[in-house]
Amino acid sequence: MSILTVKNLSHGFGDRAIFNDVSFRLLKGEHIGLIGANGEGKSTFMNIVTGKLQPDQGKVEWAKRVRVGYLDQHAVLQKGMSIRDALKTAFGYLFGMEAEMNGLYEKMGEATPEQLEKMLEEVGTIQDTLTNHDFYMIDAKVEEIARGLGLEDIGLERDVHDLSGGQRTKVLLAKLLLEKPDILLLDEPTNYLDEQHIEWLKRYLNEYENAFIVISHDIPFLNSVINLIYHMENQELNRYVGDYNVFQQQHEAKMLQLESAYKKQQQEIADLKDFVARNKARVSTRNMAMSRQKKLDKMDVIELAKEKPKPEFHFKDARASGKLVVETKQLVIGYDEPLSRPLDLRVERGQKIALVGSNGIGKTTLLRSILGEIAPIGGTVEKGEYLYIGYFEQEMKGSNSHTCIDEVWSEFPSMSQFEVRAALAKCGLTTKHIESRIDVLSGGEKAKVRLCKLINKETNLLVLDEPTNHLDADAKDELKRALRAYKGTILLISHEPEFYRDVATEVWNCESWTTKLL
Repeated sequence: MSILTVKNLSHGFGDRAIFNDVSFRLLKGEHIGLIGANGEGKSTFMNIVTGKLQPDQGKVEWAKRVRVGYLDQHAVLQKGMSIRDALKTAFGYLFGMEAEMNGLYEKMGEATPEQLEKMLEEVGTIQDTLTNHDFYMIDAKVEEIARGLGLEDIGLERDVHDLSGGQRTKVLLAKLLLEKPDILLLDEPTNYLDEQHIEWLKRYLNEYENAFIVISHDIPFLNSVINLIYHMENQELNRYVGDYNVFQQQHEAKMLQLESAYKKQQQEIADLKDFVARNKARVSTRNMAMSRQKKLDKMDVIELAKEKPKPEFHFKDARASGKLVVETKQLVIGYDEPLSRPLDLRVERGQKIALVGSNGIGKTTLLRSILGEIAPIGGTVEKGEYLYIGYFEQEMKGSNSHTCIDEVWSEFPSMSQFEVRAALAKCGLTTKHIESRIDVLSGGEKAKVRLCKLINKETNLLVLDEPTNHLDADAKDELKRALRAYKGTILLISHEPEFYRDVATEVWNCESWTTKLL
């Protein structure tokens, strides 16, 4: 049975086409991975099927009475609400039914016998629905999901407005899983989740009996939860049965086949044109030439898609730092209360250190304390000599109406416009992206603009907080290569072992320092 049908969908922004005559069907129980390079329109597609965005052309049809749950990268939570209250909103429709039932009880005292019989029947139906949906076990269900995603560690009474980006994502994901909709739409659910909770989410989705569509650039995660791939590329959406590895093999074979057919057709076109040119003037061969010209005119010409620019990251090296890069003595990090025991840490030139551990234990706080952005609760941080620091923050707050060119130019005013454009193009951005406002770019494209600023700055210490969030597979691979080639020192927070294991010379498990209960 088809839950969602998309017919002849076309959409674009300005003169930039995103989809052209795209069709799609989602069947009951399908577990789909929606993939494609940054900027191909994956989040736009989600916004169209959920009705947040109207397409230029085409139809989106949902089956009747389908409950849809959507985890949006950019969703917000209401200030003044606790995590527990935010999670309980998942059962809003059941609380509404309970209120309706209580209202019926109040009216029963004044009802006629006929009305009373009807009311009792309605109350019975509502009571059955509440029981079948575990209404009287809501608190236990909230705590079970909260525990699985690590929200109990944060504190269920904490105000959602005070949460970090990763913690907000966990709350939104937990609320969505509690709703248990007929279809889950998940846009990069593993961003901001740590390894332990990604494993929990894998198990949950593998046991999930309803349909879901997940956008993710985390290939091991995708391979473990999906059985179908829909690939977005060059305004098309193509279906592949199997996981990402199967898709790669089939897509490569398809591209080789298309290239072979293209070369064969181009040779045929050249031969036909040559024959027409040589024979159209002769009376004896004119009819044959006209026949071949008709064949040329009717030919469905194969076109190869323009190859997308692949990113190239080359970090600029500043002069070498001193041997000591950072040393902490009895450092206690935190805000209102300590997040760590006293830390004696030492970072030396050339070390590449990955910081790992659960969300909320203080990894970002440690980096910001080392950089001097926040004052420690106790102890000292000593930075070495001749440090030239490049910092990639996990999330950028607020909107940005600059174009990509203006954003980079404002940081490097001595560069010419040609140099700025070339720098952005090297990061895998097309001309249309480069001239667009940052506000309208996808998460991956925004990350590439930030990386462009970072690689064009001379550094000998890179401080990177989840740099792979939102990046597509090509960009991740290139960033990994560039970090391995980097001659300076690296402090890196990452939740992707496949990424940091190939970069780091050392891994620090921050869970061994934290004061938080895990």
